[in-house]
Amino acid sequence: MIRSLRTAALGMAAQQLTLDVIANNLANVNTTGFKRSSVEFQDVLYETIVSGAGEGGLGQEKPAEIQVGHGNRAVSTFRTFAQGTITDTANPLDIAIDGDGFFQVMRPDGTYAYTRDGAFRINSDGFIVTTTGLRLGSEISLPPDTESIQVGQDGIIAIVLAGESTPQEIGQIELVKFVNPAGLRAVGGNLYEESTASGPPTIGFAGDEGFGATLQGFLEKSNVDVVQEMINMIVAQRAYEINSKAVKSADEMLAVANNIRR
Repeated sequence: MIRSLRTAALGMAAQQLTLDVIANNLANVNTTGFKRSSVEFQDVLYETIVSGAGEGGLGQEKPAEIQVGHGNRAVSTFRTFAQGTITDTANPLDIAIDGDGFFQVMRPDGTYAYTRDGAFRINSDGFIVTTTGLRLGSEISLPPDTESIQVGQDGIIAIVLAGESTPQEIGQIELVKFVNPAGLRAVGGNLYEESTASGPPTIGFAGDEGFGATLQGFLEKSNVDVVQEMINMIVAQRAYEINSKAVKSADEMLAVANNIRR
């Protein structure tokens, strides 16, 4: 009964973690480029009470062992990088990736981070930056007299200068991809960073083999399915309730044993 108390308590903690992840998914349902997460669990240590090699009452070998588990534990939060809904914004500096790949941006310490958030702006120096001011890794700079900007599906940026009508190419947006994007470490601000699990980045351009296309005037929204998250939340809540009842039942059985009188 003591074992059941601890096992059920582990189950409650597991469902609490599940609910925390679901809440984060729902909180970011409108976050540009957000990718939903789910918790993955494993069962933990088993105690073998009777070995399968033991003999039964008639001297025959038993076909199965008697084992009692000790609950479960979380082993990872798996991030799903399925494509989110691409919406039209009519903003020429909004760029969505249709397919695989990430934008590479430079952080203040000189290291790179990666994002699916293509809501870009132009800073005072003419560089293309994120909404928080991080420079796009390609470090493309626009002249002060730029009148319009065009981004092709291959990531090539062309601009039209004041007094001119012919576009001129000034650079191409680089994309990166990873062998295991689910292994990227989320650091907030719609950013991910490389980890041992993700592997090193592979640099390429939009439209190359294995890379998606860049769509100007569009943004990729979150891939969170609100209905599915609500269902997952109900399942987690019911599992939490069941585990709490197991705790209550074990406590009541202990009370009965404690109150036995000869």
